[in-house]
Amino acid sequence: MTAKDIEIMAPVGSYESLMAAIQGGANSVYFGIGKLNMRSNSSKNFTLDDLVEISSTCQQNGIRTYITLNTVIYDHELNTMREIVDAAKANNITAIIASDQSVIQYAASVGMEIHMSTQTNITNIEAVKYYAQFADVMVTARELQIEQVKAITTAIREQNICGPSGNPVQIEVFAHGALCMAVSGKCYLSLDNLNSSANRGACLQQCRRKYTVTDKETGEQLEIDNEYIMSPKDLNTVAILDRILDAGVRVLKLEGRGRSPEYVKTIAAVYREAVDACFEGNYKQENIDKWNKRLSTVYNRGYWEGYYMGRKFGEWTEDYGNQATQRKMLIGKVTNYFSKIGVAELKIESHDLKPGEEIKIIGPTTGVYEDVVEELRLELEPVPKAVKGDVCSMPVKSLVRRGDKLYKVVPADKSVPNLVQQ
Repeated sequence: MTAKDIEIMAPVGSYESLMAAIQGGANSVYFGIGKLNMRSNSSKNFTLDDLVEISSTCQQNGIRTYITLNTVIYDHELNTMREIVDAAKANNITAIIASDQSVIQYAASVGMEIHMSTQTNITNIEAVKYYAQFADVMVTARELQIEQVKAITTAIREQNICGPSGNPVQIEVFAHGALCMAVSGKCYLSLDNLNSSANRGACLQQCRRKYTVTDKETGEQLEIDNEYIMSPKDLNTVAILDRILDAGVRVLKLEGRGRSPEYVKTIAAVYREAVDACFEGNYKQENIDKWNKRLSTVYNRGYWEGYYMGRKFGEWTEDYGNQATQRKMLIGKVTNYFSKIGVAELKIESHDLKPGEEIKIIGPTTGVYEDVVEELRLELEPVPKAVKGDVCSMPVKSLVRRGDKLYKVVPADKSVPNLVQQ
């Protein structure tokens, strides 16, 4: 086995994120179509019309494509579900990620590759045997420990449990991103309180809020040692990745379809590098520290390694929302690109920009271009700063496009307004 046998699976909620995943070295991407997926409300979802471009882009870059069709399905949605599966088949989408039997049965009937979603809550080898009649790839439940995952992959190998393709079933695990307090994400808190179902992709995340616990009999407020007792920190397995790979895992799923393009690029690149390091003999603490530092720059609620190492209780977030060490500030856009000399023309629409500052240029075809400003020019003359209203130019190392958004990267500071980070 080589590093190429380990699949990095990246989340995609926009064309910008799609290109960012490719730039980050992902082997596959997963995304939703319309409302029948578990991020239907929290991310921008694609439509059936987008499948032609998504499929073409991914095939050109050797990237596998997975549609998440993993919500609870009702009778009135069966035709919509079938339309999505048929469109996936017609557009050469690699596989459907499914949990509902209606989706599984129909996708199988038309010869569509199926991957089992975490919502199927696979925790033992008998479940693997059952789903093997439909699926080549299965996500184990998020609550399993590494040794339990290893027992499943060992049994698959020893018993030669194969999927419809005739190849041994591959096990996929969540490696990075948001965790839910509920078992494999099956939560009814949002539905019960706000009539908005998490199992329909419409979670309103009540668990992420701050609550006071009160004794109803005495009226006393109970003192607790954490303000966000239902909101777990985000999963980060880069420090235990060698153990996960040793457990026989072949697909690393990175969570975050509602996150920004730079989040997607960063996490995909870090896990790709970490996997390669495991096979090259470079999986060392100094590199782990560097990877964690990079992961800390993008959206996170604080990190822990989940339940893989036998933890009985979760680690809860100490502050609401994003704990990233960096933010990006929208300051302008690209107005032109001169390919022969590798120069971008920029319109500064807010704040200022100076040589030495870090920038990101983001667009649907560009993906995420990251750089440090080497030089700025106004009317061909070098300047120490470009301010609001200026149209300036700077050298860039790769193609950017008119209309791309220009961001300045700044240290995280919640007191500073107009900062964007997902």
